[in-house]
Amino acid sequence: MLLFYIRHGDPIYRPDSLTPLGKRQAEAVAKRLCLYGIDKVYASSSTRASMTSDPTCEIMKIEKTEVDFAHEDRAWEFLSAMRDDNSGKTWAFAVPSVRKLFVSPEVLALKEKWYEHPAFAEYEFKKGIERCRVESDEFLASLGYEHIPGTGAYKPVAPTEERVALFAHHGFGMSFLSCLLDIPYPQFCMHFDMSHTGMTVIEFKDEGGIVIPRVLTLSNDSHLYREGLPTKYNNQLYF
Repeated sequence: MLLFYIRHGDPIYRPDSLTPLGKRQAEAVAKRLCLYGIDKVYASSSTRASMTSDPTCEIMKIEKTEVDFAHEDRAWEFLSAMRDDNSGKTWAFAVPSVRKLFVSPEVLALKEKWYEHPAFAEYEFKKGIERCRVESDEFLASLGYEHIPGTGAYKPVAPTEERVALFAHHGFGMSFLSCLLDIPYPQFCMHFDMSHTGMTVIEFKDEGGIVIPRVLTLSNDSHLYREGLPTKYNNQLYF
């Protein structure tokens, strides 16, 4: 199986939608996926993720399956934090004081139990990660792959050659991919990121009764380049 994790296009957060650029980005994704085909399409229950999946579903004549566990709000509930200047909440991994803790030797030493560090007592990070882990495992099991906890490996109970696309979000994606790969959340979100319609492709290959997911590309935006669209990371930086 190839799992395509695709972040939504350039968003309008209130009301939940896509900008004109985001809609063109979604069309670029569809053209790319159509080159080799997609068998199943899943989309977060948010409007912006669903809209990003629409061109792919339309061209491929595939009916999407809505998955609420991938909605950004479900990750935000427990994995957000107050900004250092108390001006409001943002993702915990974007708060400088939390970022410093995430890379501290004391937190890193706790590995998958990082959220038990006393500095995080005021947060509910544990609830967010544990819920994501359970729901992610259920999703992958529905695709035929049973997680072997703590190993980064899966048992192929119903292996397939299908290509499966999941259209979702940035903040949710950080927790989802960290759980899928068994990489502690602080380490994953401190060292990896994704941009609008960035395409992450993960191969699930049966190696004699065990599957070790391999990331073939992370937040790839070559479809934007091909269509002549801006390849500006989250509207902030060209590279």
